[in-house]
Amino acid sequence: MSAPIAPFIPDRFSSTVPFYVEGRLNYPPRLIENVASWLGISPKDHVLDLGCGPGFLAIAFAKLGCTVTAIDPDRAMLAAGRELAAREGVSCSFQEGSSYDIGPALGRFKLVTMGRSFHWMDRPATLSALDRLVVEDGAIALFNDDEMRAKENRWVEALDEVRRRFERVDEFRASLKAGEVERHEIVLLASAFSRLENMGVIERRKLTVETALARALSYSSCSPEKLGERRPEFEGEVQATLSPFAVDGTLTQIVRFTALIARRPG
Repeated sequence: MSAPIAPFIPDRFSSTVPFYVEGRLNYPPRLIENVASWLGISPKDHVLDLGCGPGFLAIAFAKLGCTVTAIDPDRAMLAAGRELAAREGVSCSFQEGSSYDIGPALGRFKLVTMGRSFHWMDRPATLSALDRLVVEDGAIALFNDDEMRAKENRWVEALDEVRRRFERVDEFRASLKAGEVERHEIVLLASAFSRLENMGVIERRKLTVETALARALSYSSCSPEKLGERRPEFEGEVQATLSPFAVDGTLTQIVRFTALIARRPG
């Protein structure tokens, strides 16, 4: 039986956009620079940010001087990306589209980045399409973040407990949680991009309870659209749960940021 594939829902995150921008963790410049150095990315190299959301990765690589094309199916996310890029003073080409649209017309790229987006795609088909777009010495980099088990991160576990009580999980998310969806590494090993390496950076981040609430509202399973009339109840429970962990309204989090880099063998 074939592995589950997420249904294509272009506006899955539309109601989360302002909360995504405020609450989701941005990637450390140090990790971006390390990846660029390791792969020999230089100014004017072409980078594709696939499933770009509000453009965190697109903007980061544009700051290095790369020519960046950023693609997402959600118009609200693209609008947020354009606003963030203008605020940061960089130029990116934000285009409406998805992994199902990529083809030779996009051009050729030294690097394709994806941040927390690959699992929403038909991954084998996407990698097959990218094999025709990534230059011979190019790479794919999947960026992610996760919380380490630490005393400072106990509030994250408490927040997850609240989320589980309110979230509405679709069939694909249920399969993901049940471990029925192959890890990205397994999918990559079966593709043209089977030479895998991992890079990581660990940082201590501080954030307010309000920012943590925004993060909770940025997930598709607990989006304002999914919560509906239960949103005030959800927000109240999140704030009540997190307040005891805060010091002067501030939470601390230790985060591991990673880049899974995939290249062709040889």
